[in-house]
Amino acid sequence: MYTHSDVHDLRHHGDAEVRDEKLIDLAVNVRTNTPPDWLRERIADSLLGLAAYPDGRAARAAVAERHNLPADRVLLTAGAAEAFVLLARALPVRRPVVVHPQFTEPEAALRDAGHDVGRVLLREADGFRLDPAAVPEDADLVVIGNPTNPTSVLHPAETIASLARPGRTLVVDEAFMDAVPGERESLAGRTDVPGLVVLRSLTKTWGLAGLRIGYVLAHPETVAALGHAQPLWPVSTPALVAAEACMTRAALAEAEHAAHRIAVERTHLLAGLAEFDEVRVVAAAEGSFVLIRVDRADVVRDRLRDLGFAARRGDTFPGLDRNWLRLAVRDRATTNRFLQALDQALVMAGCATG
Repeated sequence: MYTHSDVHDLRHHGDAEVRDEKLIDLAVNVRTNTPPDWLRERIADSLLGLAAYPDGRAARAAVAERHNLPADRVLLTAGAAEAFVLLARALPVRRPVVVHPQFTEPEAALRDAGHDVGRVLLREADGFRLDPAAVPEDADLVVIGNPTNPTSVLHPAETIASLARPGRTLVVDEAFMDAVPGERESLAGRTDVPGLVVLRSLTKTWGLAGLRIGYVLAHPETVAALGHAQPLWPVSTPALVAAEACMTRAALAEAEHAAHRIAVERTHLLAGLAEFDEVRVVAAAEGSFVLIRVDRADVVRDRLRDLGFAARRGDTFPGLDRNWLRLAVRDRATTNRFLQALDQALVMAGCATG
């Protein structure tokens, strides 16, 4: 399906669900108990060097080595969100298309830059899986998330790569890929896919949302074009130090361990949700969150708030409506408490069938 409709709040993000309120947070997909102590210490030590202007060479080299790429294929950004703005403003785009449901910031950035944005809406009936044939042939910029926020679907790398065309920029948002064991289906490090741009974030796994650090992997010409659109010194010294630290072997091993733990905890959450006749789950979840459908989910979400839990509303994502919620994967004890609260919320909202 292809549409230009715009009835969703593209600027709504999960942090708004918990701001200024003391709720157990299932709305934001940042891993709990992060940043780890060793990373906090590295960032704190970097404050001694704040008198000097930021120098991104070491961090850029570390990212390049981590993905086995030359440094001229890496651009460091103030979070993946900055990369979306750069792509929207720096590239000569005529017909951009965003594959939804997915993170809404790419479309918002394109619209802010004056572009008329097309949408390809993946369907629940297909498990929200990508159908390459649904993407218009004349689209010269295509944006897709993998694994996709909010569906948690992990698309096969070759299916995404099949979207590449001469003259087309293919943007793959891999902000949650390091939450997938082995980062299977990642396109980071690939140089054989024409027009490929991969975006990565250090926010989710390492708990650095407040520091703003991410990066772009792309052809050197694309990296140069995006870099020219950045202001001078776009990434702070503490963020650069954090990026370099998160590329070490020890850090990557810790992230891999966390990804396996998330998979175990996600299985527990999915099993608990399966006990509710009223709840329908996107069962192919591979990320650090799951998407559920329940009648009157907006009311259920309000009842969950009354019970102390924040869930991410789904109706701000194109392709979804008021009957969807996104839930972050948490530890078993938190999940068990949430499932009890959900049971109560469904009764309170008049959704329970039993």
